[in-house]
Amino acid sequence: MTAIDTGPVRHLYVHVPFCAHKCEYCAFYSEAAQGELVNRYVAALVRELELVAADLRPRTIYFGGGTPSLLNLRQWETILAALARLNVSGADEWTVECNPATVSPDKAQLLRAAGVNRVSMGVQSLDESLLDRLGRIHSREQVFRSFDILRRAGFANVNLDLMFAIPGQTMAVWQATLREALALGSEHLSSYEVIYEEDTPLFEQLRAGRCDVNEDLACAMFEELVATAEAAGFRQYEIANFARHHGLAGAEVPDRACRHNVNYWRGGSFYGLGPSATSYVRGVRTKNWANTPLYCEQLEKGRRAIESTEELPPLGRAGEIAAFGLRMNAGWPFAEFECVTGFDLRGEWAGDMAWLGRQGLGRIAADRFQLTPRGLRFADLAAERFLRP
Repeated sequence: MTAIDTGPVRHLYVHVPFCAHKCEYCAFYSEAAQGELVNRYVAALVRELELVAADLRPRTIYFGGGTPSLLNLRQWETILAALARLNVSGADEWTVECNPATVSPDKAQLLRAAGVNRVSMGVQSLDESLLDRLGRIHSREQVFRSFDILRRAGFANVNLDLMFAIPGQTMAVWQATLREALALGSEHLSSYEVIYEEDTPLFEQLRAGRCDVNEDLACAMFEELVATAEAAGFRQYEIANFARHHGLAGAEVPDRACRHNVNYWRGGSFYGLGPSATSYVRGVRTKNWANTPLYCEQLEKGRRAIESTEELPPLGRAGEIAAFGLRMNAGWPFAEFECVTGFDLRGEWAGDMAWLGRQGLGRIAADRFQLTPRGLRFADLAAERFLRP
């Protein structure tokens, strides 16, 4: 069995739970921003940082949400000062998610000066009617303006986040959005199919018959995404993620890939801070309370705001790592998987790999197992084969 890493944790996720408005499709934990609660959250987050800082030397930092860019300058200054004081800033890759409506020159310059070197901007669509349908607060013009602000602030690594199979979205509208988004010249593109998750307004619209799911159109849109992005110089390295590559030919992961997310897909350890955030450290998964006042209350008492703790048996964890890692185009090299988990894919999962091969969803090579392009489209089905109790 592979040894548990005893060194400091190299990856940090921070969840900022506040939004100006809850989007119609969103099932993540988030809530409308209220001034005093946001200040209380910032103080609690600093306390949580203090509790884990001794075990943290991050190579990647990722602020997600919610809408991290909703925090004002003073709140950001407080967080950035704490990261510097605790010696956990200066990561090789430091990402902050932004909404185009909440990007300002002052905020962009503050983040860049502090060491943030990557921004993920939630564009979702460049069609005004679809932005309205999704409940987004930004306009298409704000996307172009915010992208320009980020460039002028010195950000040379920007991701654009798009959605497809939105109710009312035609292929022509999707093609136009891809064309305009790619023309901006970002370094990274993420694109996700709309998912109708329970407890979201979009799910209620589906249940009420106000919209429907067209699986054939969704598949065609995904194929258009892959072809158009690759024609524009991007490399698909995970189902929904595309990055530019200027390094050595043959590299499994393009050099503009999101290293923070690659760590997730490869089963690495990480600390997750903030309400609802999950951590995975030395084989133990913990989850914070998905309740901002309760999160703050626990930290004000000097303790982590952990709701649950779980330690999967080795085989169960290995199956989970296999499932996540197969989302990547490179699949799982057998030697790397055994190094990470202590298990050989060709042993426990030989039958599952053979079944996926017969279905045209996977392929077994001498050194690895990976999903085919069709298998990537149906990766959730493939992943279920690898999970173990």
